[in-house]
Order: sequence, then C-alpha cells, then structure tokens
Amino acid sequence: MKKLLAFASLFLLFGCAELQQIASQYPVGTLGTSDIAAGLKEALNNGITKQVSKLTATDGFFKNEAVRILLPPELQKVDKTLRSIGMSSLADEGLKVLNRAAEDGVKEATPIFVDAVRGMTFTDAKNILMGNETSATLYLQNSTSTALYGKFSPVIQTSLSKVGADKVWTNIINKYNAIPLVKKVNPDLKDYVTQEAMKGVFKMVAVEEKDIRNNLRARTSDLLRRVFALQDK
Repeated sequence: MKKLLAFASLFLLFGCAELQQIASQYPVGTLGTSDIAAGLKEALNNGITKQVSKLTATDGFFKNEAVRILLPPELQKVDKTLRSIGMSSLADEGLKVLNRAAEDGVKEATPIFVDAVRGMTFTDAKNILMGNETSATLYLQNSTSTALYGKFSPVIQTSLSKVGADKVWTNIINKYNAIPLVKKVNPDLKDYVTQEAMKGVFKMVAVEEKDIRNNLRARTSDLLRRVFALQDK
C-alpha cells in the first residue's frame, strides 16, 4: 500500500498526464485523488517552509553540521597555509562568510525552490514507486538541479557581495598568492557556494519528508494525517 500511495500521489502532485491511465488502475481508498495530491504538496512544502527556513537564520548553515559548507580541497591548502603563518583569524572569517552567503542566498531564493516543486513533471515512475522514504526529494533534486542552479547562482553572487564574502576572499587569495613558491589559486566561489547551498536545501527537505512518513506527530494537519495513514497500512 505504501508503494501504491507513493505512485498515485506523486503522479497527482507533479501532474504527469502520461501516468493517468496507469494510476487509474489502482484504488486510493476513501480519499479522493485531489486530497492525496494536496497532502503530498503540503508535505513537500513543509520541507521548504519549515526545514529550509532554518537554513536562512544566522548560523543556519555554519552551525548545522549536516549542511555546513566546508572548504573545497583547493581552498583547504590555502586555509592550512594561512594558519601556519599566523593568519588563523582571516582563515576563520573566510569559512564563515561562505556560510553566511549561503544563508542569505537561501533566504532570498526560497520562492525558487517552491516553484520548482510545484512545476515538476513526473517522468520516472518506476524509481519513485520502488524508492525509499526520501525518494520524492531525491527525484526533485535530480530533476530540478540544473534549472535551479541557473536561477540560484545569481542570487548567491549577490549574497557573496552582500555579506562581504567576495572582499574577504579577495584578500585571502591575494595574500596566499603572494607567498613565495605557492601554486596560485583562483577559485570559483559562486559555483561552489551555489552547489553546496543547493545540497543543503535538498537535505533539509528530505528530513521533513522522512519525518512525515515515519512520525505520526509530524503530521501536523488533518490532511497529512489522513493521507499518510494510507502508507502505514
């Protein structure tokens, strides 16, 4: 029954006409198909409005070990070198401002993620049908990441400037590249922070999806309780 609910409700959620004939072969119990669609929409939107909103607070990324943005390998050697020559405070600030940019960027771009959920088309029925408790989120991630990147990247660029990350990292890179014998670096911070922030968003949506599927207390509305009761059978 759990697999059946996932199939029928995700079809309705994403509005894929080509699955209508298949889905109509299966009963959905006493709930109407519109109720199931609304319940799944509410669950995924909860993931964005409830869990993703946590990322937009100060330290939402920086102090959340699950999504904290760490330095890529190219910048880890920069960090290590600066600390070795007594510039630990500058290195600390460099890491913090990357997370600050992600926090600010997600705050500004939350509607982008909402629209991505609502505008999804469903073309991979088998994987969702046979998937796990976060399969809807994973499908969203795999299917929307390219389009989301194009919309989200400019937001991150603005946030890098807004929180001063671009200036901090210009200073860091200039100081590092001035050190004799080091291999000069020129990282694409916009791309890196965009990719890491998107990973964080989808990770938090998955937290909420999993919670609603497994925790009765997370079903905070009558609609969620009725819809997800079907998968419990």
